[in-house]
Amino acid sequence: MGFFIADAMAQSTDAAGSPNGGIMQIVMLVGLFLFMYFIIIRPQRKRQKEHQSLVDALSKGDEVVMTSGMLGKIIEVDEGYVTLNVAQNVDLKFQKVAVHAVLPKGTIKSI
Repeated sequence: MGFFIADAMAQSTDAAGSPNGGIMQIVMLVGLFLFMYFIIIRPQRKRQKEHQSLVDALSKGDEVVMTSGMLGKIIEVDEGYVTLNVAQNVDLKFQKVAVHAVLPKGTIKSI
């Protein structure tokens, strides 16, 4: 047992004895955080803001695609829900956040 402890102590004194060992670790951690921020966090926040502005701009008469792939025309907009006309005499109510995209006018008729 004493043999392993002595090795561990020898390794820790060697690593701590290097002049730039601690600074390099901090620089690497900061670099990793910046990499994660610019590659993952920032683009995700941008998409969230774009989706929120899309949801806030929904109005009666817009033709939309839901996340499920269903197409419909908005006939009513509530605080948290939209009512879609998906077929003749078929109205469905969805949460606003389920709207994936707004289509150009007349898209549903052309399909």
